[in-house]
Amino acid sequence: MSKMSAALRFWKSVGSRFLGELAPRCGYRGCLQPRNRWRRMRGRSGSVRMQGMLYCSAACLERALLEVLRAEHSGSKGTTLTPHRIPLGLILLSRQQLTADQLRCALEAQRKVGSDVPTPKKIGEWLQDFGFATEQQVTAALARQWSCPVLRNLPASMAASFPLPIPTLLLEHFQVMPVELVEATGSLLMAFGGSIDYSILYAIERMLGYHTQPCLVRPSILRKSLLAIAQHHGVNDVVFDCLQDIAECAHIIGNYTSTVRAEEVRLARCGEHLWIRLERLPREAVTLVLRVPRSYSLAAAQI
Repeated sequence: MSKMSAALRFWKSVGSRFLGELAPRCGYRGCLQPRNRWRRMRGRSGSVRMQGMLYCSAACLERALLEVLRAEHSGSKGTTLTPHRIPLGLILLSRQQLTADQLRCALEAQRKVGSDVPTPKKIGEWLQDFGFATEQQVTAALARQWSCPVLRNLPASMAASFPLPIPTLLLEHFQVMPVELVEATGSLLMAFGGSIDYSILYAIERMLGYHTQPCLVRPSILRKSLLAIAQHHGVNDVVFDCLQDIAECAHIIGNYTSTVRAEEVRLARCGEHLWIRLERLPREAVTLVLRVPRSYSLAAAQI
């Protein structure tokens, strides 16, 4: 009798695990859908995954998105910059590419303008404007600051053969572009035209699964390449600008997920931008870019 009871318990546990895989529980803790497994199996066709969890409906996904976006906002530190060890001007002075008087002149001009303009010039730009340093010299000094290599040129065919689904808007905003992908090691070399912002590198790793490495290239070269990329790619990216709160973001993502019948939602924050990928294999993924000011109110974001 004990052997029969043990066998029954074994097969019952096997059946329970099997049904659990066929009809997993909704990832949203406040799900109002039927908890009966057979009923969940009938409604499984509208489910979607996000961050390893399965959500049974668009309503549950939208509520879960609100929680995720709240967490993204609370944990976001904005631009992720590494403190410089040596100021740019001192590097140029040490290389005898700049005099102390020239540096003081550029610093004084930068101080007078201050932060009154929307995009204040960096000291390297002031040095170039006055003719005290060349673009190549400033780029080499930046590479010394960031301890990364410098590319003299970018491949001429890079724009036409751009293989990665990174939103063009983000590439232009962060002044960065992919240079080389080594599939064997999963390494992706990203070229910046100035300061390196690690938030976009972290986002690429999270969304696409590659290990990123930064390098620098002259800004003039990068701008030409980004212009060529914009002409070949990015037309399918859906962009929403100046949204009011995260409730609006969650609603937009939920609606698009239902409309395109996505099977998985991926998202990453890059400064004020939210990068969304709606996976729907074997069809091409849909890319959304949402921009929400950092001043939005979390308290007002209710669904």
